[in-house]
Amino acid sequence: MEKVNVLIIGAGVVGLSIAKELTETVEDVVVVEKEKFFGQHTSSRNSEVLHSGIYYPQNTLKAKLCVEGLNLLYNYADENNIPYQNCGKLVVATSCEETSELYKLKENGEKNGVKDLQIISEDEIKKIEPAIRAQKALKVSSTGIIDSHKLMESLEAKIEENDGFVIYDMEVESILRKDEYYIVTFSNGEKIQANVLINSAGLYSDKIAALVGIDIEKNRLKLHWCKGEYYKNNHIKGINRLVYPLPDPSGIFLGIHLTINLNGEVRFGPNAYYVDDLNYKMDEKYKNDFLEAINRYINIEEDDLHLDDSGIRAKLQNAGEPFRDFYIREELEKGFPNFINLIGIESPGLTSCLAIANYVKNIIKGV
Repeated sequence: MEKVNVLIIGAGVVGLSIAKELTETVEDVVVVEKEKFFGQHTSSRNSEVLHSGIYYPQNTLKAKLCVEGLNLLYNYADENNIPYQNCGKLVVATSCEETSELYKLKENGEKNGVKDLQIISEDEIKKIEPAIRAQKALKVSSTGIIDSHKLMESLEAKIEENDGFVIYDMEVESILRKDEYYIVTFSNGEKIQANVLINSAGLYSDKIAALVGIDIEKNRLKLHWCKGEYYKNNHIKGINRLVYPLPDPSGIFLGIHLTINLNGEVRFGPNAYYVDDLNYKMDEKYKNDFLEAINRYINIEEDDLHLDDSGIRAKLQNAGEPFRDFYIREELEKGFPNFINLIGIESPGLTSCLAIANYVKNIIKGV
């Protein structure tokens, strides 16, 4: 049986970020991933947006780690030649009723430490984004987009440079706490003994917590899978910024927004609805919902929307429930010392990944 110091379950962008950070000062760090490649689920099925931190309640981990993580990611991208664009975005108000909410969003962002937020008029919107219809907009300068694949590729390379390992095709079957360490058994029969165990398993992180012995129902750690679909468009050109409506009042998602990729191509989404199974298939069931939402801020015809892709988010917040923060905690109080849980790492998880890595590193120092 192989013995390691730190074992990280999950090679999404967060697990890789944690491993990169730890291998700079900690020896014998290993990442295991059940898929055959990194980031096969949430980390590669998203808008690739770097968020500013305007949406999240003050003093939450989502707010703090998003603001901190954005600066860390821009610096990391510069230092490691990761393709990105600090394009900025507009959050648009299309009615008088929405305008007051725009000011509340600006105030919340400023309290979270987001800089350079500005409410602009309809005329100013037309000057910078002529195709967009809105009465007012919140101009967010710090928002950007990034090549998440290149980011994860770079993180994996850093781990290996620092003598860490990322091992694929390793699905966890059982976890046993024994004496001062954990024994993790995999479906291929292999076993690894670890002094510190970090659960960064994304969509399956609640299942890993349950395998350790934590009652996920009692502790409100059961995940709810929320699917989001994207449509692409080949006709809209010349959009320079991301365009968002005001966030959905339910708090489940940020509304069907317009994003651009690094080639300037436009796509819309995601929507949001809860699902019970891991299925990325799409049909046009929700196309009319997309058309209605999009046509509030830009003209588009039904024939101009084409199915693109979908993703699934791991949410602690179930339908009808209030906001839930990231859950990042060492589980000593539950009887599992040196076991660190990361559950419900949805948006802004990509933006926050390097800040989350620092946060986990500090937890390990304290245990």
